[in-house]
Amino acid sequence: MTAERGVPLRALVVDDEALARQRLVALLGRLSEPVSVVAQCAEAGAALAWLEAHPGEADVCFLDIQMPGPDGLRLADKIRALSHPPLVVFVTAHAEHALKAFELEACDYLTKPVRQDRLAQAVMRCRKQSTPLSATGTVAPEALVVQERGRVLRVPVARILYLKAELKYVTLRTVDHAYVIDDSLSDLQERLGEAFIRIHRNALVARAAMQRLERRDDPDGTEGWAVQVRDSGEWLVVSRRQVPLVREALLAS
Repeated sequence: MTAERGVPLRALVVDDEALARQRLVALLGRLSEPVSVVAQCAEAGAALAWLEAHPGEADVCFLDIQMPGPDGLRLADKIRALSHPPLVVFVTAHAEHALKAFELEACDYLTKPVRQDRLAQAVMRCRKQSTPLSATGTVAPEALVVQERGRVLRVPVARILYLKAELKYVTLRTVDHAYVIDDSLSDLQERLGEAFIRIHRNALVARAAMQRLERRDDPDGTEGWAVQVRDSGEWLVVSRRQVPLVREALLAS
């Protein structure tokens, strides 16, 4: 479960330094946006054990990176696999980890000593991201991380028209660009939730990007259907079993 507007955002604070935890808890208590610190942990193993024992009871994890044993980056990766993963905000003295934090889809990245105004921004960002839920009840991302020519980019989900599986990779299509990503289509469908429809075994299309559905029979007379994607004008094949779902989505838009 995620926090509703007006209900305190439930936070787990993870840092191996007791004074750092105390300072962050104090800063969180001074914010106008209500935050309830539900637990504090000094290392990654204890934090993961707490999350597994209390599924859905933390909305956000404020996570130090450099700690004895498994570091915060490894913990963040394990958090993503939980059935009810909280959002992650990294709080660290080491700015060089920011790139990896983006790859792990962190909600925000704060450097120590944490300023009150930046913490407030991070909490507001968590509040906004805790609203959209995927079909499995987990938080749907605001952006997908892609790599292109040595760069790491965040592509806003709102800009994505469709994702199409092509042999061993997936093409992510926006209005003005196409990116190649390594994620499986099934994993992407689970993460993106109800904003996207599986129109075929090889394609996910944004509900908002579907313009119209037409019957397009194959040359041999076999019944076929396709949906047109807005802006690009492309036609994507729709499997027969998915036609009713696509039709329903277009009527509801």
